[in-house]
Amino acid sequence: MKAIRIEAAGGPEMMKLVHAEIGKPGPGQVRVRQTAIGLNYIDTYHRSGLYPLQFPSGLGLEAAGVVEEAGEGVTSLKPGDRVAYGTGPIGAYAEQRNLPANRLVKLPAAISDETAAGMMLKGMTARYLLRATYVVKPGDTILLHAAAGGVGLIMSQWAKALGATVIGTVGSAAKVAIAREHGCDHVINYSTDDTVKRVREITGGKGVPVVYDGVGKDTLMVSLDCLSPRGLMVSFGNASGPVPPLDVLLLSAKGSLYVTRPTLNTYTASDADLRETAQDLVDVVASGKVKIPVNQRYALADVVQAHRDLESRKTTGTTVLLP
Repeated sequence: MKAIRIEAAGGPEMMKLVHAEIGKPGPGQVRVRQTAIGLNYIDTYHRSGLYPLQFPSGLGLEAAGVVEEAGEGVTSLKPGDRVAYGTGPIGAYAEQRNLPANRLVKLPAAISDETAAGMMLKGMTARYLLRATYVVKPGDTILLHAAAGGVGLIMSQWAKALGATVIGTVGSAAKVAIAREHGCDHVINYSTDDTVKRVREITGGKGVPVVYDGVGKDTLMVSLDCLSPRGLMVSFGNASGPVPPLDVLLLSAKGSLYVTRPTLNTYTASDADLRETAQDLVDVVASGKVKIPVNQRYALADVVQAHRDLESRKTTGTTVLLP
């Protein structure tokens, strides 16, 4: 089968399409023929070395496909079952994989393979952020950076369904319309507007109880300045670069603020947590309350261009790679 491998950290050109052998699934595993693969910003962190890997390595954390063979001891899945995953193990950029059966989720007929491949990592991220890191309640006003991105479009729809007022930030006029179409009540174009000023205007000077920040370095201080006293800044990504060291005395000066840096792996570490998180996502997508816009498709062989487009912010919503 064919798969993407990298021998060292670096730019998109480090990714090579190679022929690889795949053996029979081991105990507790199933072999999955992958039909669609999710592209995520974390993939660029792994590739660049921001999140170190052991080389040589594959890339990618989510995909959907069909079970072809079950290993010893597997009773939860059988050949022909449609499945998806979003927490790895790393190496999703491949035509076939042997995967742990307990980390796979069965798909209902209402969710297509492309939708599933594009929703698992981003959607489960949205779920833990909105339902666990900070439990969004009806009447809350929340601030979401990169509202037209893959996670942002899911979060804004889901938060709206939970009864929240959603303020989203985007970087262009074109993305303003996209964010509005997916649940944002107020959209701030940070390239032309003062985000802090607009948030204070929208909230009557109060600020927001939570900011979801997947941008990182460029938005750290903006996020803190948009919070109400005792508010929570959730830093869950580094699209603009790693967050610089933070003087914790700033948190007291700005109103006894909280900051957290959560990860999906921690929130889905146990099989029970993974099942609950994944089932909530499947249910909300199947209900139609949250739609997964698959806006870009690339052949797996064109993954270098896909990474370049992602990092240059040419993409919106969800992108999938097709083996």
